[in-house]
Parts: sequence; C-alpha cells; structure tokens
Amino acid sequence: MTRAASPGTRAPRGFVAVGVLAAAFLALPVLGLILRAPWGDAFERLGRDGVADAVRTSAVCATASTFVALVLGVPLAWLLAQGRIPGRSLIRAIVLVPLLLPPLVSGIGLLSVLGRRGMVGRLLDRWFGVTLPFTTAGVVVAVSFVALPFVVITMESGFRSLDRRLGAAAATLGADPGSVVRTVTLPLVAPSLAAGTALAWARSLGEFGATITFAGNLPGRTQTLPLATFLALETDLDQAVLLSMLLLIPTIVVLVLLRDRWQGLS
Repeated sequence: MTRAASPGTRAPRGFVAVGVLAAAFLALPVLGLILRAPWGDAFERLGRDGVADAVRTSAVCATASTFVALVLGVPLAWLLAQGRIPGRSLIRAIVLVPLLLPPLVSGIGLLSVLGRRGMVGRLLDRWFGVTLPFTTAGVVVAVSFVALPFVVITMESGFRSLDRRLGAAAATLGADPGSVVRTVTLPLVAPSLAAGTALAWARSLGEFGATITFAGNLPGRTQTLPLATFLALETDLDQAVLLSMLLLIPTIVVLVLLRDRWQGLS
C-alpha cells in the first residue's frame, strides 16, 4: 500500500515540473519509434534478405551469452555475498567495469586479450586452432562480457537477502553443501535468478559496440539485429525504425515480466 506524502514532504513545484520533463524526455523517443514505424509494409520489410539471419544470430547469441553469464555470474555473486573472500571490494569494482566502459573500449579490450595476437588469443590459436574474433563464438564472448554484471549484481542482492539459518538447518539435518544449494538456496533466490536472466538476455540482444569491434559485421555469421539496424540507418530510415522495434519489443516484455520487482520500489 502506497503511503500518502505528508505536507512537510511534498515535492516543490519546480521538482514536479522537472520530473515530468525528465519522464517525457525518456518516453518520447520510444513513442517516436512506435509512431514512425512503417506498420503498413512491415511484413514485406521483415522478409528482406538478411533480416531473418540477423534475428536468428541475435537470438542464438543472446541465449548462449545469457547461459555463459549465469554459469559464471551465479557462483561469483554467491562469493561476493558471503563476505569472506579477500579483495571483495576490488572484485565488485571489476564486475562493474563493463557497465561503465564505452562498448567500443570493451571490444578493443577483448581484442587485445583474445585476438589472434592477444595474450590469450594467440595461445588458443597455437594450441587448439581456435580463433574467436569475427566469428559467431566471438559475438557470444562480446555480449557475455557486457551481460555478466547484470547477473552478478542481481544475484548478489538475492543471496544477501537470504535467511542463512535455513541453509544451516538443512546442513544440520545432514544435507551436503550441494544439496543445500539445490534444495534451499536456489529455490529461495529464484526471483532474483529470473530477473538476472531476463536482464542479461535483454542486454545481450541489444549489444552493439563490443560486438562490432570484436566480432565484426559479417552477414549470416556475426551480424546481429543492432548491427543490421545500424546499416539500415544509412540507406532506409523506415527499415531502421522497424528493426529498432524488434529490439524494443523484447525490452518491453522484460519490463512487464519484472514489473513486480521494480514496482516494489514504490
């Protein structure tokens, strides 16, 4: 139940006006996309060469990168939530780096490490014949880098909210650590896990800078929907707007699915 603001906490009129302006500033570009989209010939435009490949590449790579982010992020979030590891503040700061770095810089950083002449990339190429840049696997690596923090931050919050006495009680009854995680911990943090998964997938779907820098823009191979949208912008604004809508719709779906989580802030 939302509490009414008391007279002493009522917002100044200037704040109200600026708040409305800020909300409009955020909403109008989305509204502009919806109104500008060429809905009349949408099916014809979506059937053009390359669109289906870009959608498929985006969906596959976003799903794969989300899986990678969960595999890596959930254990890291658990360690950060425990508060017993040395350098926890430094590790948490490192987790936040992809959120603050320009995506272009993220891609250059990945190239410097995983490129054929990079510190790790040259070893992968020499020992296993594996080359990541400008491949579909490279897209997965790039978008995993930017999606991982969303899983870690969301899951750390979930782990911190747990009542640790429940896990201790299960251990007292004879459950091994793996069983405690499967039967007690994960079910309790399921809402956070779902939120982290949805946020990571949506972020992966929309990644542009790191992808084009590290994996390139090869149609049918590394060209994702954001890259196809960028190319369309140079020649056909209506096509770019329509492809933008394909990226906007999943974002709206994620917001709807997580409405209980963000409405809890009110």
